[in-house]
Amino acid sequence: MKDEKKLRPIAFVLPQFHPIPENDMWWGKGFTEWTNVTKAKPLFEGHYQPQLPTDLGFYDLRLEASRLAQEALAKAYGIHGFCYYHYWFNGKRLLHEPIDGKLSNSKEDFPFMLCWANENWTRRWDGLDNEVLIQQDYSEEDDVAHMQWLCETVFADERYIKVEGKPVFVVYKPFLFSDITKTVKKWREVAAGYGIELYLCHMVFSYNQDCQEVYQGFDAAIDFEPFGIRRQNIFTYIKEQRETLNFFDKIKKRVFGINKDENSRYNIVDYDWMRKVIKPLSNYNFKLYPSIVPGWDNTARRKDTPTLILKDSTPDKFGDWLETINKGFVPYSEDENFIFVNAMNEWAEGNHLEPCEKWGTAYLEKIKLYFDQ
Repeated sequence: MKDEKKLRPIAFVLPQFHPIPENDMWWGKGFTEWTNVTKAKPLFEGHYQPQLPTDLGFYDLRLEASRLAQEALAKAYGIHGFCYYHYWFNGKRLLHEPIDGKLSNSKEDFPFMLCWANENWTRRWDGLDNEVLIQQDYSEEDDVAHMQWLCETVFADERYIKVEGKPVFVVYKPFLFSDITKTVKKWREVAAGYGIELYLCHMVFSYNQDCQEVYQGFDAAIDFEPFGIRRQNIFTYIKEQRETLNFFDKIKKRVFGINKDENSRYNIVDYDWMRKVIKPLSNYNFKLYPSIVPGWDNTARRKDTPTLILKDSTPDKFGDWLETINKGFVPYSEDENFIFVNAMNEWAEGNHLEPCEKWGTAYLEKIKLYFDQ
């Protein structure tokens, strides 16, 4: 069942698995993503929490051994490369030690690209304006400085993933810019001064109506699951499900205080719904890269108010979704053949390919089945 079209799975990697002074100040001494993961509690019967690692353990991504083990695992199961989240705040970088370690170490030979996670850091982990910990401020001066740093430090690396020689750079939320087109133009001008032509991508989200196609100046978009544009807005779907509660259930809740409707209370959506209602890529008249999640459950971050729980995810259902993508995606060129997996290690959001206590390597084995070449 290996893919004959030579598709390249790219897994997003979260670098927040090592302490930094800022997180020490905001969340407590020694905080890392594992802090949230290990505190998670199940919210209802059968709820898979906490989700804990097995093969790689509670690693520290400052360590070469941890990064090499992560790369080796990805290679063994057919993942082509990593897309690391990159945190830049007007020249201040956060969580940069893993990528800096990789850049200085030739033994870490796994292909990679960067995605600028260009949103505020907030107390609620939602990137909104509630209790901002560190803020993104956009300016032409910052556009220049940022692209200079990328061209001088990252894009020339032989391991960096490129399309026809052009380094791929991803913007997480382009709609947060006051004028993203102006920024893209400036980036291309700066890169040209280094003899570099860019291949720029951005995410698209169904919940943002201004982000339903490729922004001017970008080369392609990435459908960011589980909030992608190839189906109904998942939050609208949840709202509609709440409104379809039958009258008897509402009476039970009102009179007896009974609330067994966990789907409504905890924003639960059946995992298999994601695949079954997805629209074909052929419906879109622009370059749109597909993505997939092995699961989603950010209880570890949000405690008893998770944003979303994808219920009943299994490796077999993940494999069915991979097959749907595999059959429906025709690469735009020999190099424009990416499938994005969200994610390798988003443990606090319950979307990880890395082995856990319940499933081991079963999700990775589905990747290998379709894409190991």
